[in-house]
Amino acid sequence: MFIFNGYSWDEWVTNDRLLKLTEENIRKQQELEKSQSADKSVKSGRSSQHKPKGSNDAKTDKEDTKSLVKGKKRKSQPGVTEEKERKSSESLFMSHFPSTLKKQLVDDWEFVTQLGKVVKLPRSPTVDDILAKYLEHRTKKDNKINDSYAEILKGLRCYFDKALPAMLLYKKERQQYSEEVKGDVSPSTIYGAEHLLRLFVKLPELLASVNMEEDALNKLQQKLLDILKFLQKNQNSFFLSAYDSGSKGTDGIKAK
Repeated sequence: MFIFNGYSWDEWVTNDRLLKLTEENIRKQQELEKSQSADKSVKSGRSSQHKPKGSNDAKTDKEDTKSLVKGKKRKSQPGVTEEKERKSSESLFMSHFPSTLKKQLVDDWEFVTQLGKVVKLPRSPTVDDILAKYLEHRTKKDNKINDSYAEILKGLRCYFDKALPAMLLYKKERQQYSEEVKGDVSPSTIYGAEHLLRLFVKLPELLASVNMEEDALNKLQQKLLDILKFLQKNQNSFFLSAYDSGSKGTDGIKAK
């Protein structure tokens, strides 16, 4: 479980905990959905019997419900609305993504996928180093240790370690990963800013399913954007200007 600012992220579920797509499991899912729908209908009927509502009362209730739903987790809303809000949240985050870091991402993609090069590992500074430097930066700026930022950085580090092999590597980098990350070694002690930046691109999509209020989610995004600004400010010292052409690719052949 990953904790950000007092809120828990969804647990990383492995394949052995997922139900297979069989007729039996599909039937169970349909029965569960019918059961939940029936419970909601009964509760709704009971509520309307206890207190008859006039047109004004109904209008007030409708407005209150809109306000309540607006501040709740997206998952509780209809599919169309949920999708719109998710895209809106992602667009808001990406619209504030520093342009120089977007260019950095493009260069990163070209180095690996077009030129067959990789980031030379281990990196310096590592992801751990960068997050520690940011916490030091915030401590000096706020003139105190900010617990909320410390918690976010801890969660970000944990999520990076889990997400890296699952979604942050290009195909040509997987052989290098298997060679460098062995045993109890954490990716955050090996990889650097290049791969950390890739995680930030994935965060809007991942945050869309986080179980927290809209206001708390917006505040979290602001803190994450502040970390991005720190990366931008130190872009020359954190990021490589050229990648390594001597590392092995996924097929074991040296890149040229």
